[in-house]
Amino acid sequence: MTIVSYEHIRNPDAIYAASFAAIRDEADLSHIPDDLQDIALRVAHAIGDAEAIKDLVWSEGAGTAGCAALTRGAPVITDARMLADGVIRRALPAQNPVICTLGLGSVAGNAMRLETTRSAAAVDLWGSFLEGSLVVIGNAPTALFRLLENIAAGAPKPALIIGMPVGYVGAAESKEALVEAAPTPFIVLRGRRGGSAVAAATINALARNSGNIR
Repeated sequence: MTIVSYEHIRNPDAIYAASFAAIRDEADLSHIPDDLQDIALRVAHAIGDAEAIKDLVWSEGAGTAGCAALTRGAPVITDARMLADGVIRRALPAQNPVICTLGLGSVAGNAMRLETTRSAAAVDLWGSFLEGSLVVIGNAPTALFRLLENIAAGAPKPALIIGMPVGYVGAAESKEALVEAAPTPFIVLRGRRGGSAVAAATINALARNSGNIR
C-alpha cells in the first residue's frame, strides 16, 4: 500500500495566522472600527474572499454593543440549527443560552396557516427572549423581514441584530431593510452572500472580544 503525504500547513494556529495575514495583505481595513476589526477578518476567512469586507456595514458602536450584551449574559437567538451549532459555547463569556425555535412543534403548522416559511413562523416565538438579546440571522431572509415587522409592531428590541441571510431571493433586500430601518444596532453583510458559517464566525468573534477567549 502506497502512503501519500502532501506538503501543507498542519498546525491550526499557524493556519489561522497565515490566513489572517493573507487577508490583511489583500484587504483595506483602515475604515473598519476597532470593535469590528476581528469580525471583518473572520467574515473574510469564513467566505474565503477578502473582498467580502467591502460589503460589511454597521451602525456606530455595534461591536461594542454586542460584546456588552454578551457579557451581561444576553441570549443568542438564531434562525437556523446549523448556525446555532456553529456558535462556540466555550467562547461565550456568561454561559449565554443559544436559542433556535425552528424545530418547535408549532412552527410547521403556524407556517402553513400563515402561508409563510417555517423560518418566519419561528420568529414569532422569539418574543419572550428578544429584549436585550443578540439576534443572528444567517439563513432565511424571511426571518429577517419578519423580525423587522415584529419590532415595528412593538416587539421588544434586541441589543444587536447580525443580518447575514444568504440567497438569491430576498437576501439582499432584507439586509437593506434592516439598514434602512435600523431599529437597533446592527452588523450586515450586504448582497446575496452570507450563510450560517459567516454568521457564526461573526458571533464567535464578538464572544472572543468579550474577554473570555482571545
